[in-house]
Amino acid sequence: MAGRSRSPIPWLLAAALLCGATLAIRWPGVAMYDSVAQYAQALSGQYTDWHPPIMARLWALLIPLWPGTAPFFLAQMLLWWGGLGLLAAALGRRQRHGAAACVLLVGAAPLFLGWVTVVLKDAQMACCLAATTGLAAHWRLQDRSIPRWAAALILILIAYATLVRGNAVFATVPFGVALFGWGGVRRLWARTAMLAALTLAVLAASPPINDRLLGAEPSEVTRALPLYDLAGVAHFGGLPAVPGLTPAQWREAERRGCYTPFFWNPYGEPSQCGFVGDAVAFDDETGAHIMGAWAGQVARHPLAYARHRLGHINANLRFWVGPEEPDAVPPLHSERNRLGLGEPPGEAASALIAAARAMAGSPLGWPALWLALAIGLLWASARGAATGGARLGRALALSAACMSASFVVVSLASDVRYHLWSMIAAALALIVLVDARALDPRRMRIAGGIVLALMIVATAARLGLAAPVYVPVPPHIVPAGMLR
Repeated sequence: MAGRSRSPIPWLLAAALLCGATLAIRWPGVAMYDSVAQYAQALSGQYTDWHPPIMARLWALLIPLWPGTAPFFLAQMLLWWGGLGLLAAALGRRQRHGAAACVLLVGAAPLFLGWVTVVLKDAQMACCLAATTGLAAHWRLQDRSIPRWAAALILILIAYATLVRGNAVFATVPFGVALFGWGGVRRLWARTAMLAALTLAVLAASPPINDRLLGAEPSEVTRALPLYDLAGVAHFGGLPAVPGLTPAQWREAERRGCYTPFFWNPYGEPSQCGFVGDAVAFDDETGAHIMGAWAGQVARHPLAYARHRLGHINANLRFWVGPEEPDAVPPLHSERNRLGLGEPPGEAASALIAAARAMAGSPLGWPALWLALAIGLLWASARGAATGGARLGRALALSAACMSASFVVVSLASDVRYHLWSMIAAALALIVLVDARALDPRRMRIAGGIVLALMIVATAARLGLAAPVYVPVPPHIVPAGMLR
């Protein structure tokens, strides 16, 4: 792998070896609660839209050929290491061997690798977009246009990534439009309007696709966010009750400590505070009542709403929090089930998860820093050359920034896995933009200084200046996948 070599073969071979090692370490893949629920739907043929049904529908097609998690796990690893291998090979062709090695290091980073080896919608989204990145890099880094067949494959991967996770649209739409040149649109305001319009269009189209095309029964998933916001407004606004509850019921919910900035789960769990969710739903099939109540309460109590959302995004991004890192580490074991999913882990898998735990507790596992990095990369590259590498790097940074920033408004839980693609995309964007020499040195020094300052503040919080994140019950007791 000499510096003079332009052959992509060593990098493709390295990616293939890493893929084989990963398959051996985590075979046949790990099933979380969400995965078990979706597999049960695939077996029964009865689907709901609580989880996007496309994954369960595809799983149903695979079960007669190869039951269990293995086929999905294999597909995820081929997409993951195939995409990163193509990106590393594209850099290797340009004799950027240091950058190519960094790409594979991102792929082998314990926190990232631990999560993408879980058969889970978040992992499938990340693996599809990693494969998209590799395919685009094969041509973009040579400043060549993407052929139609490859563009079609990229669009299929992006479409699946969009449908497999409910809020993936905030990452996939920016990535897709930036990757394909914004359709010739140049002005910032026009690009912003384009992003907003396309995102709203996809959000509007998703329910009909899930319910009618994919045959999923509607659930109450759309009520979870307004329910959480209504509770947050009442909690911080000192209101006598949440709409739909009596004052006595709301006092009982507050006495139990139902509200937490970490997640909404207690309101959906019958053994904790499920009576709140039952009452606020209003028994309305359209959800119009709860959405109307939500809009009214936010308009009347904007400061309480802001306090609620700021507290949650702080927990979600893991910025000013205590030393505990709940819901950050990939699972070592599959969720207990009677469907035959999962096998006991080996020593290598245990070592991988131990390393992932260490990474999650370090600045490399704090989503707030990755979001700051992605925004800094966008700013520092705004005046850079319009080369293929620069465009790819900016597309990755934009996808990362938009996905994590969207949680300011739409999030209701704080798992690190929700930022999986954002963290990966920001890391790859840094590598690609540095290699493309697309970063303004002065702006990058300022951005780097801001990221360093945020890291110092977040570290100080974890050393005892901030209270631990409040989680009312151990995460493994609450069936989290059913509630988020």
